[in-house]
Order: sequence, then C-alpha cells, then structure tokens
Amino acid sequence: MFPADLTIRAATLLDRRRAAGLKIATAESCTGGLVAGLLTEIPGSSAVVERGVVVYSNEAEQDLIEIQAATLTRRRTVSALGRAGSRSALPTPAAAALRPPA
Repeated sequence: MFPADLTIRAATLLDRRRAAGLKIATAESCTGGLVAGLLTEIPGSSAVVERGVVVYSNEAEQDLIEIQAATLTRRRTVSALGRAGSRSALPTPAAAALRPPA
C-alpha cells in the first residue's frame, strides 16, 4: 500500500524506538491517519505504536490534543499541530521522521 522507501524509513523508526524502549503516538490532521497506517502496516509495530488520533477540525484539535485556540488563530492548522505535538506529551510528529532527506 505504501512506497517501499517510506516503509523502510518507518521500519527503521520503529526499530530505533523499540531499541530505546520508547513508544510512538501520532496526532494527524491533513494526513488523515496515513502516518499511523504506515507504521502499523509493519509487522511487530504494536510493540512500539501506542496510539494515533486524527483531528481534522479546529474543535477536535482543541478538545482531543489540547491545541490552544490562539495557536490555531495565529497559525495554519498543520503547523499548529506540529508545534503543539512537539511541546506536549506527544513525541515529535512521526511524519517529520519519515520525511525524505532534502
């Protein structure tokens, strides 16, 4: 379902988190759950993937992942989600870890 290069990156991410004893949680908006889908496509991912949430509306972002309304007002939703995720209990968004190198 996913391109091989992304699957390899996701498997590497899972292996590194497993070795470090860490879990992964995703909070996605415009990706619609594709990051969590990519991660959970890999056998053994349940040992590392803790949970995922798709929050598409501003209201859901405020209610479910506690992004402040002022943040949504100042920034586009996508950047607000990334900024809030890096400051909250959620790890740095997995999408950034899976992004191809520049």
